[in-house]
Order: sequence, then structure tokens, then C-alpha cells
Amino acid sequence: MQTLNQDIKDRTFRPVYLLFGEERYLKQMYKKRLRQAILGEDTMNYSYFEGKGIDVQAITAMADTMPFFAEKRLILVEDSGFFKNASDAMVEYLPHMPETACLVFVEEQVDKRNRLYKKVKELGYAAELNRQNPEQLAQWAGTILARDGKKITKNSMDLFLSMAGDDMENIRMELEKLIMYTMGREVVTDSDIEAVCTVQATNRIFDMIAAVAAKNTRKALDLYEDLLTLKEPPMRILFLIARQFNQLLQVKELMAQGMDKGQIAKKRKLQPFVAGKLMGQARAFSREQILEYVETCAEMDEAVKTGKIADRLAVELLITKR
Repeated sequence: MQTLNQDIKDRTFRPVYLLFGEERYLKQMYKKRLRQAILGEDTMNYSYFEGKGIDVQAITAMADTMPFFAEKRLILVEDSGFFKNASDAMVEYLPHMPETACLVFVEEQVDKRNRLYKKVKELGYAAELNRQNPEQLAQWAGTILARDGKKITKNSMDLFLSMAGDDMENIRMELEKLIMYTMGREVVTDSDIEAVCTVQATNRIFDMIAAVAAKNTRKALDLYEDLLTLKEPPMRILFLIARQFNQLLQVKELMAQGMDKGQIAKKRKLQPFVAGKLMGQARAFSREQILEYVETCAEMDEAVKTGKIADRLAVELLITKR
């Protein structure tokens, strides 16, 4: 991100950028900032392409077109799939693209072995924008609250993030609710947070795994149904379950080394509040049981991706596993 910020500040733009990773908020923010920095309010020199099946020739034709009374022409390409299945034509074109063009790709999935990815890294800049760690999120959220004259303690911030999750767009929306709810007051309290913040998928996953540990299959399946009702895709739920068991395995191993909550939180870059919850949950499983769930998650993921089983059923089988 430092490179992107510096390019925008200095207004020295590379010919091609790739914004990718799982943090959608950051991708959209930098997409807008690059457009504003390169073109301002100019729409005549801006072209946008979206989705798979984009005609590469249409992109290159726009890039080859001289900008109209401007230094640069900006071409934005979003969710093209070019970085999963490389477009040879695009790989060959990039070294010959005129200096008057700037090409920005915004992608969900990227294979770093892909030829186009390597060419973008060679000629421009590839920014991987993933989930931020708890310290970064707390600092960012605190800055937003301070802008509106709000104060919050560290413990209350830990509670807020434990409920809001680590998705920055969701955190931003939950902060807006908190700011409105505490209108006329300076300090944001735990009761404010509990009154207005919505429990996110990650919290339900935690409760689901607690139900699995307690052998309460009915409750675990009910929580799964709740997530489906909230429009969470089964593969996203499977990813979150796998991530949770991986965290439990890491915490379990650190506990075996004699580390306490504070040490584990620092080592794994977790909020102490979250580290404590993970430690409690890790005690409910043996190391072997956690490893087995980690392996089963990987097997289910592979089975879905190869068409051997439906995604929804895969999660159900994982939850009801004995």
C-alpha cells in the first residue's frame, strides 16, 4: 500500500497496476483514488471493462487511442479472470503499450504463477490487499470515530471488532451506526456496541464450532442455516471454518509451549479478547481432533471444486462429522 500511496502523492504513475486480494474495501478505495489522481473529473479519457469474456482487442484499442486534451488515458478492467487463465495477447501487448495509457486491473482471484501477473510485476505494480491485522483495524476504526469527536477504550474497541469482524466495509458501516446512536455523547461504551452492532459470520462460526465440540449437532446446523439465510455462500462458510480450525491448531500448539493469553495474542497478532476465546475453544479439542478437522476441510474444498459434491452438502457433512 505504501507504493500506491506514494505514486498517488507524487503523481508518478506506472503503466499498469493490479489490485487484488480478499479485502474488497481497500481494492475499491485504491481504484477510486487512482482514478481521481490520474483523471480527476475527466470522463472522456476513461474506459471501464468488467467480467469474464472481455475482448482484449477492445482494451488495447482504447489504450492505443491518444487521450483527448489530457496526459493520460485510464483503462480499468475488473474481474476479468485474466490472472487465473492468462491472456497471451495481453501479456504480449503490455510492453508495447503507449506511455499515454494507464491500465488498472482489479481482481478477486490471482494465480501468482500466471504469465500476466509476472508481466504486471515486471512493468508496473501488483498490490495484494488482504485483511488487515487487529492493530491496523483498531487504529483505522479509532481514527474514524475521532473524526466525529468520539472516544473509545481499548477494551471496548476489542469488543467492537470481535462483533464487527475484520471486513473493513462492514466495520465502516457498523461505525456509522455507532456514531449515529451515540449522537450528543463523546464516549462509546460496551452497551452502545452491544445495542447496535450486528454479530458477523465469524462470530457465528465460532459458536458453530463450540456446538460441534459440545456434540450439539442440531445447534451447529441451525447456525449454519442462519448463515445461509444471511446469504453467506457455503464456500465462504467452509473457508471460515477452515480458518478457525487452523487458528485453533496454532493456539493449541502455543498453549502447549506454555504461552499465556497475552503472549499468544502478540505472537498471532490477535486481540487479547479473541485470543482468550480461542484458548477456551482449543481446550475443547485434542490436537489430533483439530488436525483431523483441518484435513477434512481441505478434502471437502477439493471435493466441491472437482464437482464430486455440492457445496452446501459439503459443509453439512463437515459439521455432522463424528
